[in-house]
Amino acid sequence: MKEAAELRDPTEHYHAQPLDDNLFEWHFSVRGPPDSDFDGGVYHGRIVLPPEYPMKPPSIILLTPTGRFEVGKKICLSISGHHPETWQPSWSIRTALIAIIGFMPTKGEGAIGSLDYTPEERKALAKKSQDFCCEACGCSMRSALLPLTSNSNPSAEDRQAKELAQQIKFKAEASPAADPEELQAPNDSGPVRRLSPRQRRAQQLSRQAPRTGREPVASRALFGPAPRRDNHAASAVLIVVLTLALAALIFRRIYLANEYKFNYDL
Repeated sequence: MKEAAELRDPTEHYHAQPLDDNLFEWHFSVRGPPDSDFDGGVYHGRIVLPPEYPMKPPSIILLTPTGRFEVGKKICLSISGHHPETWQPSWSIRTALIAIIGFMPTKGEGAIGSLDYTPEERKALAKKSQDFCCEACGCSMRSALLPLTSNSNPSAEDRQAKELAQQIKFKAEASPAADPEELQAPNDSGPVRRLSPRQRRAQQLSRQAPRTGREPVASRALFGPAPRRDNHAASAVLIVVLTLALAALIFRRIYLANEYKFNYDL
């Protein structure tokens, strides 16, 4: 692959290469951004490419604890597989690596695969990250990247990738724009709290019920369809008919028994 050749040599800030036996799985190493809680850390992860790449986005998974991303879970970025609608084929693995570095100091804000550890915890994890060695690719974080130098200059590819990365909008699990139905205040003076997806769904169902005159789908699924009045009336009529028929049979049996006794006495 062309990208594998372009990223063959490690840089001071990132490196990525596919596995020898699987071109669709890449392992990468990125250096934590300077002047942040991740300064001094080198983090390792996986990039899983779909067969349709670059038409479809890759999945990004961190293998090193960072305090910013969950380990072993696909993180939710607009450049990852969680949001194929925002992916652009012009983006590349290099773009994703630079975007991950730039995204580290930002807040998680409920995004899938995100964490919000304290600065002290993140700094401690940054120091420990140097001891990580990947069992799958054999990469050690102490030698994964080139050492930092004071006079290093980014390449033209790096500058282009950084410009693209700055255009990426990292998405949380919920939409950035607050939906009026997603917010609910206990009272007029209380703080506004965000409803969970399940609560929003239940709220929508309860609002649809008065307008449509029908029972909500969730209620029907739990308690079954609502009984109809016509069925009740038909059942009542049937019970009355069966009761009268049974009474007639009992009366006829008593009548026949008395008639037989009368004839016997004669």
